Parts: sequence; structure tokens; C-alpha cells
Amino acid sequence: MRFIFIITAFLFLATSVRSQKKLDKVLEKLNKESVPYIQVEELSTMSNVILLDTRKKEEFNVSHLKDAVWVGYKHFEIELAKKSIPNANSTIVVYCSIGVRSEDIGEKLLKAGFNNVHNLYGGIFEWKEKGNIVVDDSDNETQKVHVYSKHWGKLLTNAVKVY
Repeated sequence: MRFIFIITAFLFLATSVRSQKKLDKVLEKLNKESVPYIQVEELSTMSNVILLDTRKKEEFNVSHLKDAVWVGYKHFEIELAKKSIPNANSTIVVYCSIGVRSEDIGEKLLKAGFNNVHNLYGGIFEWKEKGNIVVDDSDNETQKVHVYSKHWGKLLTNAVKVY
């Protein structure tokens, strides 16, 4: 029995490490790091943070970080953000599936004068991979995460994948 547990634990860790290395490579290739990253561990200990979800509405409805506000990507409106967040010094964390779309929105926020904007490294995928809670559109905890496509879904191993 102990042997089976050890093998299972090893396989889980090997899968997680491989998935993390893939995520690191994808972000290195696709992002410019123009918006400072914040790691999941740091965000999970913070309070008074404005969380902005930059994914499609369908993705947000499946699951999102608790208390996150959907702002979208293609239809993001900087003027609406300015009205909703009157203090340019507010701590803002943008996120998407892995951190690519959110970097674009973070750049727009920085350009508009918000000076404390961070991009969640690995996005909701990394958040979930680290064992954190996500909620659905009714604010109920869920194990589901919209993975956008099967290609991107390979980067998520610790959730029920929704396409």
C-alpha cells in the first residue's frame, strides 16, 4: 500500500513539475514582462486587492478568483476602469488563463496612470494548480476551470477542464 502511495505521489509531482516548466517556457515566449508579475503565494496572503479578470465572459462564468471583477479583453474599456477604480494607487492584479491577455490589459492600466498593477504569474491555471479556490458565477466553489482550448488545457492538471 505504501508503495502505491509513493508511486502515485511521484507521478503527481512529475506531472506538476513538467506542467510548470511548460508554463514558464510559454510565458517567457509570449510575454514581455512589461507588467510586474505577482506570484500566487504572494497574492494569496494579500488583502485590499482589486482583482480584474481579463478572460472572455464565458470563461469567467465557469470560474474565477473570489471577488474578481470581469473586465474582459477584446471589449475592455479603460474609461470604465477609471470610473470604477478612482484611486490610481490601488493595488490591482490582472489575470487570465496563464497571464498573456492580462499583460495586455495591465499595460493599458499602467498607461492610463494606474501605478500599482501586477500580472498574476500563471493566471487562474497557476492559482488552481497551487490548490487555491475558484468560484463560479453564483459564487459557489468549483473545481471547473475554462481552459480556452485543448492546447492550453495541457497546462492545467489540477482541475476539471471546461472547453
